[in-house]
Amino acid sequence: MTDRVINFMGARKIAAAFSIGLVLLSIGSLAVRGLNFGLDFTGGTLVEVVYEQAEPLSNVRSALAEAGYADAVVVNFGADTDVLVRLPQGLSPDLGEQILGILQQSAGSEAELRRIEFVGPQVGEELREQGGLAILLALVVVLIYISMRFQLKFAFGAVVALGHDVIIVLGIFSLLRLDFDLTVLGALLAVIGYSLNDTIVVSDRIRENFRKLRKQPSVDVINVSLSETLGRTMVTSLTTLLVLLALLLTGGEMIRGFAQALTVGIVVGTYSSIYVAANFMLLLGIRQEDLMIPEKEGEPIDDMP
Repeated sequence: MTDRVINFMGARKIAAAFSIGLVLLSIGSLAVRGLNFGLDFTGGTLVEVVYEQAEPLSNVRSALAEAGYADAVVVNFGADTDVLVRLPQGLSPDLGEQILGILQQSAGSEAELRRIEFVGPQVGEELREQGGLAILLALVVVLIYISMRFQLKFAFGAVVALGHDVIIVLGIFSLLRLDFDLTVLGALLAVIGYSLNDTIVVSDRIRENFRKLRKQPSVDVINVSLSETLGRTMVTSLTTLLVLLALLLTGGEMIRGFAQALTVGIVVGTYSSIYVAANFMLLLGIRQEDLMIPEKEGEPIDDMP
């Protein structure tokens, strides 16, 4: 047993109210505001233009707005001279040349059309459906896996924690109107994997301590288990966050959404591994009898303190 046991579950009612509030706020935002889907999901045209000298993005946006492309999304793509323009319009034969002409007229240097791509709305709709199915399938697989490895109450706790993480990440993207594209969807699946790994480590220690500390109340066993795994959880989360911070600062616009979603997901996932999963297990009445190894007939029972 660890020398210092932190009473995590003493604040379980406050944590439950906090989690429920965040989930309800996220669901409300998703219902009212929805997600700010990128071109991967809505369809549209992507134009990449390279300047000889760096051009302020505000000038590029102003030039496009004056030409009738007020809905264009303009970002740097890697270098300051590389500009990516996302348009909700469909691809026309001369759209790329039109955009290039507008930008060359407004710029003080020459510009070159690097590429132009089109995503149809039908493809975007299929991506949304398949992305949602991928997340649901991941949760079902997690439920089955943890039920087989641990116990059904552990499985429900893990799935509730993962659903909690996904909903809050989606809610933050909805509230802040951040772009939601395929890289963010990939980050959501990565959040599920990361949070699941942390939850399994905690669940494994809880199961072990339930078998060792047979006379202790369930709340005390969970507090001991969380205290023993806290160091590992915090070190893993902090080192991962350092990498994500580097991606946010230097990774460029194309992976910014991926880094943002993972950053939020890791913070929320660390919290849910400590409070949501264990809290839900207590709500379901987890106890030593659920995890006892069946004793063979005639074999003495080892009753450890």
